[in-house]
Amino acid sequence: MHEGIGKTGVVGVLKRGTGTKSIGLRADMDALPIQELNTFEHRSKNEGKMHACGHDGHTAMLLGAARHLARHGDFDGTIVFIFQPAEEGGAGAQAMIDDGLFTRFPVDAVFGIHNWPGMPAGHFGVTEGPIMASSNEFRIEIKGVGSHAALPHNGRDPVFTAVQIANGLQSVITRNKKPLDTAVLSITQIHAGDAVNVVPDTAWLAGTVRTFTTETLDLIEARMRKIVQSTAEAYECSVEMTFHRNYPPTINSGNEARFAAAVMKEVVGEEKVDDTVEPTMGAEDFSFMLLAKPGCYAFLGNGNGGHREAGHGAGPCMLHNASYDFNDELLPVGATYWVRLAQRFLAEA
Repeated sequence: MHEGIGKTGVVGVLKRGTGTKSIGLRADMDALPIQELNTFEHRSKNEGKMHACGHDGHTAMLLGAARHLARHGDFDGTIVFIFQPAEEGGAGAQAMIDDGLFTRFPVDAVFGIHNWPGMPAGHFGVTEGPIMASSNEFRIEIKGVGSHAALPHNGRDPVFTAVQIANGLQSVITRNKKPLDTAVLSITQIHAGDAVNVVPDTAWLAGTVRTFTTETLDLIEARMRKIVQSTAEAYECSVEMTFHRNYPPTINSGNEARFAAAVMKEVVGEEKVDDTVEPTMGAEDFSFMLLAKPGCYAFLGNGNGGHREAGHGAGPCMLHNASYDFNDELLPVGATYWVRLAQRFLAEA
C-alpha cells in the first residue's frame, strides 16, 4: 500500500504468479461541498460535505474487489488499485500522474467506472471513442465608461456590449462548427452594476464550453476571441477574455472498450449492457489517465432513486444533488466486474 500519491491518493498493488501483464483499476473517492438533505442513518456526518456523486460507492466496490483478489489470489500478473482524490474539479488524476503514478506503478491499461442515475440499476453502459466531454471555462470582462442611465450617450455601455457578445457567441455553435461535431457553449453568469439609474463602468460574463475533440475546442476558442474582441471594439469598450481548459474529453480506446463490454456481459448478461451508450457532455478527469494509457471508462446504472429508504431528501436522485443516494445493490455488481475484468485481462496473451 502506497499513500500520498498526488498528495492524498492511495495505490495498492497485488502481484501473483509469474505473469508480466499489469492492469490499473481506478476509483475516485472525494466528496462535494453540498449540504445533504437526506436524514437516514448513513447520511453525511460532516455538515456542508456530502458524497453526492457516489464516489464512496466507487471506493467500496474497488475495495471489495481488492479484498477478494488478495484473499483468493486467483490471477497471474499485477493489479494496481488506484484510489484517486480530487476528481471534482481538482484534477486529482493529473496530480497522481505528475507524482509518478504510471512510472512507479506501470500498467498496460487502466479502467474506471461511475454510477449513473437514470440508467437501470445494475446495467452497464460503455462505448468506443468519446464517452464524456472536455470541460472548459471562460470569463469575459468588459470595461466601458459609466454614465447616468438617462444620459447613456455620455458613456460607453458595457452591459449592452455584454449582451451583444452573449448573443454573438451562440453563432459559434450554429454557424462555425460542423453540425455533426457535438459541442455546448453555455453562458451561465452575467454581472454588472449596483443601481438601476446608473450605467456601470464594467460588466463581466462567464460560462463553459464542452466538446468531444480538441480540434473543435480550438475552433470554438479562436472564434470566441474574435467575436469578443470585435464586438467590444464596435461599441468602443475594452475587453479581456480568459479561457481555461480544465479536463480533456474522456476517450475510450477501442480494444479496451470492447474487452470491457465483453466482461460486463459475462457478469450481468448481454441484455443489461449497452455497448454503444450515448456519450454525455459531462466531464471526468479520468480523461488524463486515458491520455497516458489505453483504457476504458464506463457507466453502472444507479436506477431512478426507488432504492432510497425513508428519510431521503425528497429531491431527485441525481448526481450533485442534495437528495442523491448511492444504490448499495451495485456494490456486488461493481466488485464482481472488477474481479472478472482483472482476471480476464491478465489471462489474455
